[in-house]
Parts: sequence; C-alpha cells; structure tokens
Amino acid sequence: MSDTKPVVTRFAPSPTGSLHIGGARTALFNWLFARGRGGKFLLRIEDTDRSRSTPENTAEILAGLTWLGIDWDGEPISQFERAPRHAEVARELLASGKAYKCFSTTEEIEAFREQARAEGKSTLFRSPWRDVPESEHPDLPFVIRIKAPQDGAQTITDQVQGEVTIGNDQMDDMVMLRSDGTPVYMLAVVVDDHDMGVTHVIRGDDHLTNAFRQKMIYDAMGWDFPVMAHIPLIFGPDGKKLSKRHGATAAAEYQAMGYPAAGMRNYLTRLGWSHGDAEFFTDAEARAWFDLEGIGKSPARFDTKKLEHLCGMHIARSDDADLVAQIKGYLAKIGAAPLTDAQADGLLRAMYTLKERAKTFPELLEKAHFVLTQRPIVPDEKAAAALDTVSRGILNELTQLLPDVSWERDTLETLVAEVAEKHGTKLGKIAAPLRTALAGRSVSPSVFDMMLILGRTESTARLAEASS
Repeated sequence: MSDTKPVVTRFAPSPTGSLHIGGARTALFNWLFARGRGGKFLLRIEDTDRSRSTPENTAEILAGLTWLGIDWDGEPISQFERAPRHAEVARELLASGKAYKCFSTTEEIEAFREQARAEGKSTLFRSPWRDVPESEHPDLPFVIRIKAPQDGAQTITDQVQGEVTIGNDQMDDMVMLRSDGTPVYMLAVVVDDHDMGVTHVIRGDDHLTNAFRQKMIYDAMGWDFPVMAHIPLIFGPDGKKLSKRHGATAAAEYQAMGYPAAGMRNYLTRLGWSHGDAEFFTDAEARAWFDLEGIGKSPARFDTKKLEHLCGMHIARSDDADLVAQIKGYLAKIGAAPLTDAQADGLLRAMYTLKERAKTFPELLEKAHFVLTQRPIVPDEKAAAALDTVSRGILNELTQLLPDVSWERDTLETLVAEVAEKHGTKLGKIAAPLRTALAGRSVSPSVFDMMLILGRTESTARLAEASS
C-alpha cells in the first residue's frame, strides 16, 4: 500500500450494548491517529445481529463518543444495509474461480469433526466440493467458500504485535455467503473497510487471528491490505479482562459518575500507550504525539486512582466557564435539576476556589454547596455541632461589624482575627461556626473566599440567621 494515501481510520462498534471502556479507547486511538495526520475518522455500526442490535444502543454509543469529544467524518454507516454489496463481492469471487459453491450440510460437517476428534486429527473442515465442476453440482442449497491457500505460510506485519506468521495448513476455506444468501461478518468487514478507503485498522488484539482470514479476501480481490495495529485488551487491577466485577465498564457510567471528558480522554490515551514520561497532556498534545509505535504489547491495567488524579488535574486547569458548561451537561445526564441562572453565575464566580482539589463533578458541587443553596441555611449534623451559645455570640458580634468594613480579604481576615483575640481564642476556632453559618457544611472552601463570593449582604444575612 502506498504511504502517500491520506490516513483513514474507523471505529466499528456492534450496537448490542453500551459503549465499553475498551471500545472507547479503541475509538480514541483511531481518532487521535487520524486527526493527528489530517486524515479521516469514520464510524461504522456493525448491526448485522438483528436480534440484539437496537436503535437505543446505537444512540447510546454515539452519545458516549460525543461526550468523550470524539467526532467522526460523514454519517455513520450501517453494515446491515450494505449486505447486497457484500454478497456481490462473494459472487464476484465465485465467478473468477477464487471461491466455490459448497453443498456440505451442517450435519455432514459436524459428523466429520466428531470423527476427527475421535481419531485425534485436525477438525479443520476440508470441503469435498472445492474442485467439483459446475456441471456436477446438485440442485441443493449451498454456501460460497473462498479458496484458501493450501501450501506455505503467510505473515502479517502488525504495528503493535510485530511479524506474525501462520501456516496455511491452519486456514480453512472460509464461508463468505450463507445458504440463505446473507454475508458472514468476515466478508462484511473487509468489503466495508475497502469501500470506506480505510488505510489503518486499529482494533483489539482479540481480532488478530481474524486478520489472516480477512487477508484472504483482500488478496483474492486484489485490494490493498490496510496497515494493521492490534492493541492489547484492558485488564482490571487483578490482571483479568476488565468486566463488571471490577466496577463500571461503560463510558456512560463514568459520565454519570461525574468524571470530566478531558480527564477520561487523557487517561484512556495513556492506558496502553506512552510518550516518554508524559502523564498529563492536552488534546492538542495527544493528537500531535500519538503514534502506533508507542502502543505496548502487554495488556494495560485500569487504575481508578490514576484516572481520578488525571481528572483532578484537568478540572484544575479547565476554563471556569467551560467547567460550568460541563457541569450543566453532567446534571442533565443524571437527571438532576438544572442550575438556575443565579446558581450558574455563583458557580462561575466561585470556581477559582472550587476546582483546585476536586477530582469529579460531584466533589466540586459538594464544595459549591454554599453558593448553590439559599437561606435559610440548614446545616448538616456535623456542621451544626460547631454552633453553641458562645459561637453564636461571636457570630452576632461579627454581624454587627460587617456592614462597616471594606469588603476585601485582608480586611475580613483582620476583623475576624481581632474578634477572636478579644474572646481569647484563635481564628481557627471561629472558622468552624463561620463555615456552618455560610455553608451549612463542615468542609467547604475558605470562609473568607465564601464571604467574598457571596458578598456583604448575603454573608451578613447568613451570619445573622445562624447567630439568632
């Protein structure tokens, strides 16, 4: 294949369920590789399993990709709708003598395999119809099989796995078209990839053996064989294939848990691929750096703590207004009440003090409780314990002084420190009842940040209510 062709990659999920984390990473790798080279990233829905493929699953997969920020070129292609084209290729190979009609029944094939197992021989079925001339064909249902090479070996140079070779004696004459005229998956994939102009196939290494069977069709049709890159699967912390026993496995679940998409992209890109020692990187850096050489051969292990760490870094570095928009999307995803205009404005003003140590949107929203709630402030049990007769008296005294001070951090800190000293205590001792009055929580941003964000009128009103 010519290296001068524009790069075209694809992601081809089956809509039999939601977008799995492994699928999301595969899509991301294909997207990064294409986008970093000015190429195209295409989407194909492999919906040939009609009993399990649903429009709802397709919509959820598209929504998961959209949330992750993975865009595609053109409209998604339905594999099912292209069945006539797949069958056309099988008949073309039949007409050229590179495929043949096989009339062996399912029962005959199974009987052969049972006997082979009993005799300790290979169960690879060799059809007796491979070289039977058309004139001797019965008027019976048949499948169309491709003629596999029978001698020698074939090698695929995989960009991740290296050179992989198998003997042609391990290849059977694969069925391409069933007796009812429907194409098999192996044929459909090859025809679709060729017709879509796919130059690079980046997919899970569980498809590596399929590549040899698919190569037979490429060779028989005289088509360019795409560059192959079979990436290792994702394992859980216990070294076993990632599954629900390890926790969430769908992209939608992580969205609903409030992980930012940028952090998720960063983590999934880093999961099985590396660029030096870089852990945190931007989308622009990922597109510029991503290559197939950086993909490791060993399965990567999903580590929630690393995911949270990266997500926290992305939240901290995000634009404040963009974070508010992301939080609105998160609230819509979980079916929560949308932010009012006043809440969104308060959240934006408070963001500088909220985003530094939050790893997820729920953590950030919990810190933002003070600016999202309204009077009367109802403290939780732990916060309420900070309010006693003495602390209420101190809050009452502060309330009387607040209308006349300059509303600046240094001035407020000095005022609170002076009141604390007057009562023979430290500023830290006053911080707890102040926090309760302002936020109703025992954990919150700095009391002085909260006062600046809430403003003089609201802060004074909250202290007055708590001290009464």
